[in-house]
Amino acid sequence: MDRARYHALLGASEKLDYEIYISTQALLSCQKPFDQLINHDELQFQIVHQVEELWMKLMAHTLLEVDDYMVAGNAHRVAGLLGRCHRIMRLMISQLDLLETMSPKEYQQIRLQLGNGSGQESPGFRVLLQMIPELWRSFEKRYLIDAGRTVRSIYDQDYAHDDAYVVAEALIELDEQFGKFRSHHIFLIHRSIGMGSASLKGRSVDLLQAGARHRFFPELWDVRVAMTDDWGGQYGRVRDSISVTGEAA
Repeated sequence: MDRARYHALLGASEKLDYEIYISTQALLSCQKPFDQLINHDELQFQIVHQVEELWMKLMAHTLLEVDDYMVAGNAHRVAGLLGRCHRIMRLMISQLDLLETMSPKEYQQIRLQLGNGSGQESPGFRVLLQMIPELWRSFEKRYLIDAGRTVRSIYDQDYAHDDAYVVAEALIELDEQFGKFRSHHIFLIHRSIGMGSASLKGRSVDLLQAGARHRFFPELWDVRVAMTDDWGGQYGRVRDSISVTGEAA
């Protein structure tokens, strides 16, 4: 194939309405020129991370609406918009798989181009770390304090699969997907540089494990433990087996 010809075709002219609206010329110029790529995989590396930033931008924009609707008590809109965020997170997780097609040697060549850069510096990631905990304050005010309820009553004593429960489950799903994204990223590091190595900041990447264990809404996770322990105390933590033994038969 004529490499130069196709490279030229990939540069948008912005003469057509679609190109103008999507700003394809600016978008496609966000990557290094083809002749400056350190290896074939560097374009993939840049695009995956740039797309991740766009998804996080959309997610942050959506969470602003989620918070407004939560304050207003519009559970249907909250659940719908958080469902969008769940899908965004799943896309972000699946896109990381592309980076696993790089060999460790090829990634080391790309890594030399990063300076001291780290994924922890991602503006989208840092914004989400600040935004998501704010959702709990709004949930707590609307569905707990104002309603005179507790997380335990929503899930147990007054369980009715109502608005409060639906919103709580949408929040814990967001928490779970975010945790899966961070865990998936750790496996990617395992594949590319290994977990025992030092990061470009000079710190062991083992520190990322703590981030993967973090939960934004511990109250929603802890209530399950409390309920199970209480049920165990009531019905017995160790019960007789339901299997029929040969002796009983």
